[in-house]
Amino acid sequence: MSGITTEPVGRKVLHENEKLAAGLRRQFAERGVLCLNLISAPGSGKTALLEKTLAALPAGSQVAVLTGDIQTDNDARRLARYGFPVRQITTAGTCHLDAAMVRRELDAFDAGSIDLLLIENVGNLVCPTSYDLGEAAKIVVLSVTEGDDKPLKYPGIFRKSELMILSKIDLLPYVPFDPAAAFANARRVNPQIEVLELSSLTGAGFNEWMRWLERRRSRQ
Repeated sequence: MSGITTEPVGRKVLHENEKLAAGLRRQFAERGVLCLNLISAPGSGKTALLEKTLAALPAGSQVAVLTGDIQTDNDARRLARYGFPVRQITTAGTCHLDAAMVRRELDAFDAGSIDLLLIENVGNLVCPTSYDLGEAAKIVVLSVTEGDDKPLKYPGIFRKSELMILSKIDLLPYVPFDPAAAFANARRVNPQIEVLELSSLTGAGFNEWMRWLERRRSRQ
């Protein structure tokens, strides 16, 4: 026996990611940047939420967006129409963003002109949960077209998220979804999680989201 111990590959990868994320977090704090990491299943409405958010921000707001996707740059092209810096991270099959990907893209932004960085993670409720990106907070987006038991099926992301957004509430009359049950399930997993509901299509509840965002920015 050589006495040499080996670290499992997955644990080593996460350890390296944590070191990079800690460096990013210090960098964001030093520069007064609020970084938010939006995570959801595919099709929950993250991009539509970001579109409406960017459209509502005053011209000259110091905001930038990183958006992750497995193959295309469709989301980045959608978001770039609003006049804010947007960078696409194409993962070529990887089911999450990691801190190294974020660090590489930050050089493309004028860091001194940003006080809010919005990260749209790859659509997935499992893999992105384990990867710290140096964000101040994770936000989980759950649409009413999914099950109201999702917080119990995927507790990791709800446990780590500061805010749960229930999206597509304009569809509630047409789907068997119980918002009260979804919120209760989320709070079973994470009693401190904040919750709000909105529709990016109709604008219902959107003012509450913008107020939450402003409050969170003031805490940075």
